[in-house]
Amino acid sequence: QVQLVESGGGLVQTGGSLRLSCAASGRTFSYYTAGWFRQAPGKEREFVATIRWNGGSTYYADSVKGRFTISRDNVKNTVYLQMNSLKTEDTALYYCAVAYGSNFPPRHYEYRSWGQGTQVTVSS
Repeated sequence: QVQLVESGGGLVQTGGSLRLSCAASGRTFSYYTAGWFRQAPGKEREFVATIRWNGGSTYYADSVKGRFTISRDNVKNTVYLQMNSLKTEDTALYYCAVAYGSNFPPRHYEYRSWGQGTQVTVSS
């Protein structure tokens, strides 16, 4: 299993930016697709973005397309989520996850390792 630790969350005003990081350890991180999810209070966890093991392909939820960018550095065993033009509806606990299958984008159930999350709060 890959162990994941997110960081970079915080409080930001509408229109601002944040960059989340997810540091991986354990099994060889560079072999696997990584993704970001989020969960707002009272709502189910939802997909945000995902990136193939070599960074060659990415896929985004419609709600963040054009504003968020997912990237990874396999030397540093880290995946990032650059979030620009933040909106109040982006407020949530953000999780990174790793999928061990070969589908891209992976199905939700294929994400088998999860971090503890980092809180993002966007104020108006």
